[in-house]
Amino acid sequence: MKNILNITGLCCDVEIKDSVFGKSKKKRILNNISFSFERGKILGISGKSGSGKTTLAKCICGVIPPSSGKIKIEVTNPESKSRSAQLLFQNSSDIVNPYRKIYRMVEEAIDYSSQKIEDRENEIKEIFETINFPSHLWHKRGFQLSGGEQQRAALARILAVRPELLVLDEPFSAQDVESQLNLVNLFLKIKEKLNVSIICISHDLKILRKLCDEIIILFKGEIVEKGTTEKVFSNPTHPYTKFLLKSENYDLSYEELQLHKEALE
Repeated sequence: MKNILNITGLCCDVEIKDSVFGKSKKKRILNNISFSFERGKILGISGKSGSGKTTLAKCICGVIPPSSGKIKIEVTNPESKSRSAQLLFQNSSDIVNPYRKIYRMVEEAIDYSSQKIEDRENEIKEIFETINFPSHLWHKRGFQLSGGEQQRAALARILAVRPELLVLDEPFSAQDVESQLNLVNLFLKIKEKLNVSIICISHDLKILRKLCDEIIILFKGEIVEKGTTEKVFSNPTHPYTKFLLKSENYDLSYEELQLHKEALE
């Protein structure tokens, strides 16, 4: 199967202003990122806070431009007005207008994407049913929804433009175990039913193990490990990946933490 995403030599710098002297300097967030992602798969990206995960997601979806390097998304519908890669932000309220009705919001997204749909009402119904968004919420306004309901409403709005690549930024944060499992099943359902490739960013390796076909580990803005989920979890090669996997069980002694810290410095 062909790749949907090819990234080569991606670097991203940001300007940081000194609060005392007012001078600006560049800080490199992503450094020489290169990987390919096969269409129809689910890719997990993990690493500690500040490793560059969200910055990479924003570059892929065109929210921020890279400083250098190439990002190529292979699209099958070049006539669509909407971006072929869509990002579900960690804060879903950034996508859901609190004063708009959810049904109308999804309807407008379909109109904007210029899709040739004979039965728009049936299309909207299919999207809501795919994400398990109950009918009594369809005509509610954003502020009337709970946090979990807002997340699904935001997802419906994104899926309405029929993206070929869906990027999820920490979708499992602040969720209990049952809700996390429900989301895993939901994303697998979306991939199969709507033929969407998915990139999932999460610090939770246990969830990525259940969800993803492939895993990338970021450390200080660089890829330190990549491969199939089975390979990365069963035979990690980088000290940081080994540290993450072992720390999942919260069984590291002080001496082990020090050893891992020294190996990563």
